[in-house]
Amino acid sequence: MSRHERVVDVGGVPLCLDVTGPPDAPVLLLAHGGACSLDAWPDELVERLAEERRVIRLDWRDTGRSATWPPGAPGYGLPDLADDLVGVLDVEGVPAAHLVGLSMGGAAAQRVALDHPERVRTLTLMSATPGVPGREADDLPAYDPDLFAASPPEPDWSDDAAVVAYLVEEERPFQRGGFDADVERAIAERTVARATDIRSRSNHGVMDGGPSWRGRLGEVRVPTLVVHGADDPMFPLPHARALADEIPGAELLVIPDAGHGVPPRRAWPVLVERLLRHTSGRPADG
Repeated sequence: MSRHERVVDVGGVPLCLDVTGPPDAPVLLLAHGGACSLDAWPDELVERLAEERRVIRLDWRDTGRSATWPPGAPGYGLPDLADDLVGVLDVEGVPAAHLVGLSMGGAAAQRVALDHPERVRTLTLMSATPGVPGREADDLPAYDPDLFAASPPEPDWSDDAAVVAYLVEEERPFQRGGFDADVERAIAERTVARATDIRSRSNHGVMDGGPSWRGRLGEVRVPTLVVHGADDPMFPLPHARALADEIPGAELLVIPDAGHGVPPRRAWPVLVERLLRHTSGRPADG
């Protein structure tokens, strides 16, 4: 698919956006997870969504062509990333959008739905946990202890081929049965080619998560869809069930034989159909 990238000023921070789809269609704002640029949303999946929606993807701070901070010293926290989502809507002249947040993006999306409900038409939370990731989850299962032990050793960051191979293998333990080497390699190659400083992506792991909000999830009033892999090793399935239980009226879509991240290619027809239905105002089947 053709890209339509441009860098915009969002509250004084340069952020790179890609906007595609019919100009007059309902807007989907896609917010991916930690250390992920807009490239982590596969182009083929975005292309399918953009047939009927105007799709906005962004490079988070410290990813892609957006502003970067020195590795280990982010000058921002999760609340700032949530504000960036609202700022993107302002720049694009969108009063309210259908917000899709994955993992860290799901956390930022929860904050937007709570603090700026007038800007959110519907909410979709993928591979997400209630509240601040890594906190407040004493009642929920922890991540698989083997998850990070399976990560490959850090590459020579000056060697693009080595970094691409590293990024592909970094995803393997997260994806479980949904791992697709071809999809992940295409994402990794684009990620490395577009990155201003690929090492700064680690800043999302050390930034401040901000104040708690899990106790406020009952205040969410927008239609909410929770999408989760049945074998997610980062946020096991009870995290998704908690989101669905704590957000009034939320629906849960479990993807079989899938881990943490964008559902596998075989699930895209179901995912696209459900997202289009969820963002059309029509009730889900069943």
